[in-house]
Amino acid sequence: MAVEIERKFLVAGDFPFEKSVPMLQGYLSRGKERTVRVRTEGGRAVITIKGATAGISRVEFEYEIPMSDALEMMKLATGSLVKKRRHYHQVGNHTWEIDVFEGENSGLVVAEIELQYEHEEFEKPDWVGAEVTRKLKYANSALSENPYSNWD
Repeated sequence: MAVEIERKFLVAGDFPFEKSVPMLQGYLSRGKERTVRVRTEGGRAVITIKGATAGISRVEFEYEIPMSDALEMMKLATGSLVKKRRHYHQVGNHTWEIDVFEGENSGLVVAEIELQYEHEEFEKPDWVGAEVTRKLKYANSALSENPYSNWD
């Protein structure tokens, strides 16, 4: 069983990156107990099941699936599809994932870092702003239901 331990921050300024990939994702199920997501990331597709969050941790299972299946599953998604470009930047032993959202979520830029344990120390670059880890409206699944363009 895999466990995801992740912290999320707003991006405050220009950021460097080594590579990037376009992503499109839809949510087949979203709730407190579980989230089921299908995503295309460049030329591959995955389905991901995430359990309930405890602190900043949750179980996560992710499997590669055929692209044609992913595109059909997205037709079953609740809410709108979330479109973004993910940029990757290595800082020390960690890889920052910077999501630049498009479409209904255009204007939102969020950086995430995955950790080995909840209280792990990490270097926070100067372009990393306010932490939004526990602010549920920033979850991608929430953005599919209440896009950034609808926020006041």
